[in-house]
Amino acid sequence: MTRPRALSAALALGVASAMVLAGCSSDAATSDATNAAASASATASPSLSVTDSATPSPVPTPTPVPTASGPGVGTVVPDQSIGLHVAGVQEGAWPDKNVPIGSLRLWDAGTNWSQVEAVKGVYNWAALDTALKTADRNGIDDVLLVLGGTPTWNASRVRAGDYPVPGAASPPKSLAAWDAFVAAVAKRYAGRISSYQIWNEASLAMFWNGTPEKLALMTQRAATIIRAADPKATVVAASTTVRLPGAFDRFFSRYLAALADRGWPVDVLAAHLYPASKGTPDERAAFIAQVRQALATAGAPDLPVWDTELNYGLAGPGPTNPRQTIRGAEARDWVVQTSLDSLHLGIARTYWYIWTPQPYALLGMQLTNDSGAVSGLRIVDQWTVGSTWQGCVDDGSTVACSLDRKGVSSVIAWAKDEAATYTPPAGLLQACTTDNACAAVAGAYALGETPVRFLP
Repeated sequence: MTRPRALSAALALGVASAMVLAGCSSDAATSDATNAAASASATASPSLSVTDSATPSPVPTPTPVPTASGPGVGTVVPDQSIGLHVAGVQEGAWPDKNVPIGSLRLWDAGTNWSQVEAVKGVYNWAALDTALKTADRNGIDDVLLVLGGTPTWNASRVRAGDYPVPGAASPPKSLAAWDAFVAAVAKRYAGRISSYQIWNEASLAMFWNGTPEKLALMTQRAATIIRAADPKATVVAASTTVRLPGAFDRFFSRYLAALADRGWPVDVLAAHLYPASKGTPDERAAFIAQVRQALATAGAPDLPVWDTELNYGLAGPGPTNPRQTIRGAEARDWVVQTSLDSLHLGIARTYWYIWTPQPYALLGMQLTNDSGAVSGLRIVDQWTVGSTWQGCVDDGSTVACSLDRKGVSSVIAWAKDEAATYTPPAGLLQACTTDNACAAVAGAYALGETPVRFLP
């Protein structure tokens, strides 16, 4: 298809992360985009309905207000919890004002090491300068920059399949050159770039083909340099994919062990929780559990965890998982469910991939200005941002999470397994679905997996 100018050259090359996830089998890390094919969307989650009965029934006992438990209890949900990638941001592109965005991740924006320092010792800051000016002009002061990959001139192994340039996945021949680049970025943008991520999807060979231990060393060196130049900056670990089990198993535990050996030199840990093409938010939630188990096994400190890249329906792994189309109400509901899962399961930020000015064929879930997914982001912003998170109760059939905004309580609840009945706490007299349709609460409600908001 013809792509608008606002789509970056990097995105036009194939949207790297999505391409490798599309073609990999469970133990591979090479792409085969020719296997991708669109298919019909999955059935939407069950909607809210009142449970009717032909005969009198006992008066239901109200469900207690959820006890404060789980990650983030007592904290205000920040707008930065809604993260986004923006295609063409380095050329001045930006979503409409109706698209909630609290934090920007710079990837596929012409801004990583291999693109900024394509020629040894010559830094081309144009794309990064424009991206930051664009974010600032639109009121976004929280920017996450991905630092890797390796410029071709410093690659110890040059391969054509590396992204975004040959050799980008290679360990640097000169770590002094890595240090110099990190120092140049951190000094130039101190106070302007809030967070630095060491590497993108280092579990995949097209992004990193060195050892986890070497990357941990580079992580430590970068963290020391960044903190010296900008003590307020946040250092984010290299991200791992999860949906390719072989790649995840080979990389993540060793990287964590190597970070432990170096005293955990990061402020945030990261994963990319794309499910398989036919996967749902439930599969993503299971991936969070896998990441949490790996962190527990490694004895990781209680650091925030960010999902720094996410979409649904992307082709892969392998040819039996063609691309799926998720749109309209289904996309809206999945975004809401995913965002509530993040808060409930301790994922402090979720960066959606990727806003584009018009639909982009590679993506299963579009994030154009008028898409169903963006409608979901607006609901997440309305329901959660600025509210104090007060924890969740998981009774095995439903999850009910409590929030407070300026003294007004609400509960957001959903079924864990397709359907369940739920009676809201006393005083919550209306139920609102993700299309912002509200109805009076008159007893037990039948919930689906899509969250429903209960209000006074």
